[in-house]
Amino acid sequence: MAETTRGGGSSSPSIERPTVFIPDAWAEKADAIAYDAETSPPPVTLICGAKNTGKSTFSRHLLNTLLTRYKRVAYLETDLGQPEFTAPGCLSLHVIDKPTPDLTILCVKTPERCIFYGDVSSKRDPKSYLNNIFSLYDYFRMQYRSSRSEISRKAMLPLVINTPGWIKGTGYDMLVEMLRYFVPTHVVKIRITVDSKNLPPGAFWLDKNEEVQVNVIDIDAARQDSSKRSVLVRKDARLMRDLRLIAYFRQCFPSDMNITTYKELAHALASLPPYQVPISAVKVMHLHCEVPNNENFHSLNATIVGLAMNYGKSADSTPCVPWCFGLGIVRSIDVSNGLLYIITPVPRCNLEKVDLLLQGFIEIPTCLLQVSGCLSPYMSTNVMHRIEAPDMNAQPRCQSHAVKFMPELSTNYL
Repeated sequence: MAETTRGGGSSSPSIERPTVFIPDAWAEKADAIAYDAETSPPPVTLICGAKNTGKSTFSRHLLNTLLTRYKRVAYLETDLGQPEFTAPGCLSLHVIDKPTPDLTILCVKTPERCIFYGDVSSKRDPKSYLNNIFSLYDYFRMQYRSSRSEISRKAMLPLVINTPGWIKGTGYDMLVEMLRYFVPTHVVKIRITVDSKNLPPGAFWLDKNEEVQVNVIDIDAARQDSSKRSVLVRKDARLMRDLRLIAYFRQCFPSDMNITTYKELAHALASLPPYQVPISAVKVMHLHCEVPNNENFHSLNATIVGLAMNYGKSADSTPCVPWCFGLGIVRSIDVSNGLLYIITPVPRCNLEKVDLLLQGFIEIPTCLLQVSGCLSPYMSTNVMHRIEAPDMNAQPRCQSHAVKFMPELSTNYL
């Protein structure tokens, strides 16, 4: 069992009990943000800095600290590659009411709102990425920071915003746009000894003549070398993404089910009866690429998709961002019978609302596809539930139909 330590001692983890080291300076700054008497409404804190400096660790520590004062804390995840509580490729807003004492454990939580961007980087479409982030923030502001009379000051929530490791180029420009849009009360910049790897000093996103009330906090990265210099922590980004996807699809099974290896999870997924989905019941949106119409559904086979609800267009005729209920694996496609087969941990009460499949570039971890003696998860042949096709007498707007998942005896479909 891992544990979290605060201050003093070495930052090297114990072999028997791996630890996350929280320096005294980090703990003091988190306490100051949480208990700042002048912060009303509650603080909005954005954490930024280079990759692998400890932004996620500080974000979760700050989240835990805020929960000692507030009953609930909002958490906005903007890091596509290494999100804290969801699978890669997702942008999400969470409302957390319980602390996470062990910061070393991958913790999957159900977001209040989620958008499937479909990639681990925003480089393919920065504009869409920012629009998605701003949509999540607008939802937070409307629900938890609004001045509407029905929302009392006591109901307003603090917000923690975790960001990718942007310090230059297009990423830097996007970070500036985010800071200007969010107008946070606190900005925590995590720095290392090498200045070229740090963000500019002060409130770098503001123009010289702008006067905005903001508390800029500089802290050193927790990891230090033998010369006591703050340094980056090297991580295997691909491995971390795979582990998060594995943790996500592990939710398909009861928590007390004994699954401790990749092979056991691969076997469990291969034997899990999928949902049977009529192609007529859903629409497909391909993110960041174009697919020929005759390949629209074929391209989904053996891929991870976002399970979303299509909201059509807003009052000004601009497309609404579809909220995503979670991810699924398209196990197989039966084109002749017009059926898709999907496995997912998303609860049936939410699956009934899904009418849109979002395909991006999130791939099934190879460790689940290369287990000796095991069928790939999308190749098994049992069916557990059926989605009924929309009423053929209804108006031809399949995106407006809530899909219905109905119990069905296990049958072969190959």
